[in-house]
Amino acid sequence: MRRNALATLLAFLTFAASGCAPGDSVGGDAETPADLVVTDGRVVTMDDATPEAEAVAVRDGRIVAVGSADEIAAYVGDDTEVVDAAGRLVIPGFIEGHGHFTGLGDSRMILDLTTATSWEEIVAMVEEAAASTPAGTLIRGRGWHQEKWTDTPEPNVDGVPLHDDLSAVSSEHPVYLTHASGHASFVNGLALEMAGIDDGTPDPAGGTIVRDASGRATGLLRETASGLVGNLRAGEMTDEERAERFRRQVELAGGEALAHGVTAFHDAGTGFGTVDGYRALADAGELPIRLYVMLRVSNASLAENIGDYRMEEYGGGFLTVRSIKRSIDGALGSHGAWLLEPYEDLPSSAGLNTSPVDDVEETARIAAENGFQLNVHAIGDRANREVLDLYQRAWDATGIGGSDLRWRIEHAQHLHPDDIPRFAGMGVVASMQGVHGTSDGPWVPEKLGDERARTGAYMWRDLWDSGAIVTNGTDVPVEPIDPIASYYSMVSRMMNNGEVFYPDQALDRVESLRAYTINAAYSAFQEDVMGSITPGKYGDLVILSADILTIPEEEIPSAEVDVTILGGEVAYRR
Repeated sequence: MRRNALATLLAFLTFAASGCAPGDSVGGDAETPADLVVTDGRVVTMDDATPEAEAVAVRDGRIVAVGSADEIAAYVGDDTEVVDAAGRLVIPGFIEGHGHFTGLGDSRMILDLTTATSWEEIVAMVEEAAASTPAGTLIRGRGWHQEKWTDTPEPNVDGVPLHDDLSAVSSEHPVYLTHASGHASFVNGLALEMAGIDDGTPDPAGGTIVRDASGRATGLLRETASGLVGNLRAGEMTDEERAERFRRQVELAGGEALAHGVTAFHDAGTGFGTVDGYRALADAGELPIRLYVMLRVSNASLAENIGDYRMEEYGGGFLTVRSIKRSIDGALGSHGAWLLEPYEDLPSSAGLNTSPVDDVEETARIAAENGFQLNVHAIGDRANREVLDLYQRAWDATGIGGSDLRWRIEHAQHLHPDDIPRFAGMGVVASMQGVHGTSDGPWVPEKLGDERARTGAYMWRDLWDSGAIVTNGTDVPVEPIDPIASYYSMVSRMMNNGEVFYPDQALDRVESLRAYTINAAYSAFQEDVMGSITPGKYGDLVILSADILTIPEEEIPSAEVDVTILGGEVAYRR
């Protein structure tokens, strides 16, 4: 490691003048120098035993001491790397509470549609890609959202265009464009033809082939209907090409995560093959951040293989697999969230149940009997109620309590008021994403009506006050992997239109930081190894350019990650 000689000398002089004895800090002895010391900062630990400090020492990847700059000076040796925080805020590494790791990497290898403000802009992007792509090659993109366009295209069905304009500029290329939510897709005419979708193709269970008034497929595929073009998405690659693509996805995702201060990532739904890839990288010491992986496979495959895939703190703490992911409904923006009452703007629909309840309940049985955590995607109020109900039935049947299993509901975006206290009462974690509330907020009342939105949408404060564990994340690549933005959303509820989304549901700044650190660690059974700056835990730290706990609220989004430290090594510098 590099050594800052001036900082080291100053640290020793300060220590000598103070008269402090080695070991006065909270932590271990200082006879063996630390590998890294962060000093002269405002260290907010998220540890109630020592809430604040000035410096931290890390040795062999673990925190060995937390205390004043004078105290921690005793841990500086000839080979210690000293990072001068220069008064800046030092916090535990952010834990991405729900995201899609390879999806993040993959999104950087295809068309980025997140900034498109119109359908015409997307068509132009595809046309440009088609001009430089060999005929027959699949063109992929991700991130479009019709609610974020400045105008509604004509003609349209439910605010989404027909595929004709897209097909006109890509007649020799199948095109597959994933909705920002990941719960719908839009394809061109050639992709429909190659997938065998015509006017007579029936809707799959849990999905919709959206059609115009004449019965013609528009190109919009909701929920499970996107799977009808799954073979097109897979493409034709050799095993070597797939392996190289996977490594590149991991590399890109890891680099972006570290640049945003994310040192641990809850990967929300991967197959056994991806886990095998992660394990191989962990064996080689090449996983860029710590992964907590949720298995997403069929019940039959799960029952057959689950015993071979449980891993805890594998590869030096870089890979943990002890949870299962299922989905029971879709997304609110694509009218796929499963509601107790129909949509305000689509009275003919109450959303989609994307996986049969009894099938998810069988997953719950397998999880409980094998001591695995179960994390079910549920966005609509009916979906959340169904999941809470089936969790309780599974616990009653197996005699295993929920507080022991720490089962989660992923998103928990829209709840019936009667179900809010059930989270704390049952010990169910509300795995939420603050940025979804402010990103979706401008159009949520249109979908739900004001009363349902006010009493049930993104109920962070009511859940927190009830005693539930609330976590934060971004659902990347649905939203950018930007913890500061999602933190700001939980604190302010400020939407991009300058209005505040039901402000009484905001959390305070310390609560919001807990949601991103120690609460997220608890939700993965990892509170003993991460989530706070505590001796014995991993040396995962972040130094921010501004103190997000004290600066004016409107300045929080301008704060940046200056340094990310992973296992006691500087992994990113701005």
